[in-house]
Amino acid sequence: MKRSVKAILLIVIVLVIDQVSKTWIKTNMQLGEEFRVLGDFFLIHFTENNGMAFGLEFSGEYGKLFLTVFRLVAVGVLGYGLHYAIRNRYHRGFIYCISLILAGAMGNIIDSVFYGVIYDYAPLLHGRVVDMFYFPIIRGYYPDWFPFWGGESFIFFRPVFNVADSAISVGVILILIFQNKFFASERKHSGKEDLQSEVIEV
Repeated sequence: MKRSVKAILLIVIVLVIDQVSKTWIKTNMQLGEEFRVLGDFFLIHFTENNGMAFGLEFSGEYGKLFLTVFRLVAVGVLGYGLHYAIRNRYHRGFIYCISLILAGAMGNIIDSVFYGVIYDYAPLLHGRVVDMFYFPIIRGYYPDWFPFWGGESFIFFRPVFNVADSAISVGVILILIFQNKFFASERKHSGKEDLQSEVIEV
């Protein structure tokens, strides 16, 4: 199977899982509702956000619009990057990582662009991203001597996220971990081209 077909298949699979999970949450749970999957360590918690991955936000209506437009541009750049990587036969691992990142970005864009209209609460481009995975692995209190937050409670890991966020994070992390392997063949290929060029000039 060609790399392009596998990359497209991976994108479609991530998008389907992401949108099916969000649709189920949106149509079967109330905002703020949650249930335990694995004790107090893994919960399904329905929340929505106007911003970036893991609940980070830009404030105001124009901030939301800017972020949606930025996502659309980013998807275009990622799409071109994926096409370039496939055409130039980059390492298949790198291609699949870019596919994961692209699929995640597209998944959250669908929420931002269409969910407001589909669920009748906001105009086009002003939808909210549906999040549901919550891993409050550690709960406790900062010691009294701790600067600024001494005596206050804390939760790790606090952000609530979705399948699209996970795909983006996994893609980025794998690229960082395996970058030497992913780009070794490109450096080798570039070195051969430079050598051939020097031979021709001589």
